[in-house]
Amino acid sequence: MFTRRQTLALLAAAGSIPVLASCGPNSGGSGGGDGEGGGDVRIYWWGGDLRLGLTQDALAIFAEKNTDFAVSPEYSEWTGYWDKLATQTSGGDAPDLMQMDEAYIDSYGTRGALLDLETITDVLDLSAMDSKVLDTGRLADGTLVGAPLGIGIFSVGVNEDLLGKSGVELPADTEWTWTQFAEAAAAISAWGKDQDIVGIDMFGQGAAELHAWARQSGQQVFPKEGDTLVTLETIQGWLEFSKSLIDSGAAPGADAQIEDFGAGVEGGRFGTGKAVLHFQFHTQVQTFASASGAAMNLLRLPAITAGDHQMVNKASMYWSIAAASEVTENAGVLMSFLLTDLDAAKVLKIERGVTAFPEVQTAIEGELNDIERICLDFARDMQAEVAPAPRVTPAEGVGFGTEVTRISQEFYFGNTDAAAAAQQILAAIEGMQPAE
Repeated sequence: MFTRRQTLALLAAAGSIPVLASCGPNSGGSGGGDGEGGGDVRIYWWGGDLRLGLTQDALAIFAEKNTDFAVSPEYSEWTGYWDKLATQTSGGDAPDLMQMDEAYIDSYGTRGALLDLETITDVLDLSAMDSKVLDTGRLADGTLVGAPLGIGIFSVGVNEDLLGKSGVELPADTEWTWTQFAEAAAAISAWGKDQDIVGIDMFGQGAAELHAWARQSGQQVFPKEGDTLVTLETIQGWLEFSKSLIDSGAAPGADAQIEDFGAGVEGGRFGTGKAVLHFQFHTQVQTFASASGAAMNLLRLPAITAGDHQMVNKASMYWSIAAASEVTENAGVLMSFLLTDLDAAKVLKIERGVTAFPEVQTAIEGELNDIERICLDFARDMQAEVAPAPRVTPAEGVGFGTEVTRISQEFYFGNTDAAAAAQQILAAIEGMQPAE
């Protein structure tokens, strides 16, 4: 989720991103780097201390293998990353190689600030990546502006230790419906009431949930050409189902859910062993397993119609190259290394998501612990059934998650009814559709 301050800062800065002239949109500048710096590459990423250390270790391996140019690393926490990147980009001083997120890639890409990666295929070969994953880095016009570092699949995390103690048997996730999910979560909460353990910790305030509900209804929040826009009826159904989880005791009340979210991954119910089920992008289960000390597993999303899960690959994040960079080819060399070099992969493993390169997956298998292997296997297994990648969040929709959370909370607190809340969410969605 993004704070209102971050959203406004991005929108203001993104509006001032210069459209590149002379070379055409997304075509980039000189690949040689003939100015001061000798073709050195600036790389910028966000993340915690673990990612910082792993990335530094991988860059040290690169330095040993490549002496043609140097790498200048820049790093930030998530909270400051986007403000700094917007300022750098609008000032013509963007890093050459940068981490990019799904919520922002259209905002930068459609303004010509990101390189079309298919213009440097001589140094950046992405052909071995699963096309269903690679396509998540394309703009609506097909331009490839981001190479996915890994994938995250919205799914259900399960605390197997607590589930076993509860005695509740979950339906097979290949066939379970939302109704069956709700019944199982309520049964778990009934068992765990005296221990302050709930079936599901939170549901109904996140954009990813609404996206999934819409897809299972044959609709999209941000449709591509030929898709159907999510309807008022679908949004209202999602809100009413979410409220039913609270009413049945399957999930705690809205105030408790908000408090839980504010506690963070390690301090929330799922991370402290007080919830059996949790919705998350699948590689996040690693952190929950570490925090709780419990055995964890991953399951498919429940479905409106049994078996029709409509799960999709979401790029955990991307590597992108500034279109204005004077060292685009060197940046492409470094990107290729970080994505495909087997020695680097054994260091980075799946901290940024499950890689979509089969050869790299095979190379790191022996380096993974049990929960990391569960994440890898889940991503592999799901590739046979994931739905086509949806449209990336358009620039106009950067604040969508914030709006969904705000409006849904008003409903759960009883300040508005489901029909009115659904109408507000639909109005926000309609106002965020890109101009064609």
